[in-house]
Amino acid sequence: MLARMTSLSEDNKLPSRDFLGRACFWLHIAVLATIVAGWALPWRPALYFYLAFLPVMALHWALNANACVLNNLESLLRNGHWRDPANREEGQWLLTLVRGLTGLPFTPAQMDAISYGVLALLWGLGLWHLLGW
Repeated sequence: MLARMTSLSEDNKLPSRDFLGRACFWLHIAVLATIVAGWALPWRPALYFYLAFLPVMALHWALNANACVLNNLESLLRNGHWRDPANREEGQWLLTLVRGLTGLPFTPAQMDAISYGVLALLWGLGLWHLLGW
């Protein structure tokens, strides 16, 4: 299903992707998988990193107009500018992904609430695991 999403047309709400777009998409997926599963890592140093990484990531969204630095780097590589107003995923990568997967019309505010809520839950699970559950 995710492989299909790297090439859906505009009709299906997800952009068609060139090589750079696919590489950035899969890098985002790898980061997302780490965020979702990182709380269960068995190594204490990895859990310390995880517990620092989640709040830093949330703070970077808040300070970067809800955009992920990965989208900014893609824009920089693609057109030499940190921001690309034509990139509809910039600041809405997860929203675009969830809409494409589910077809549900989440608003940006709803997606923010879900994202930050899930991050808080995962951070709590990571702390719980670190402390020995």
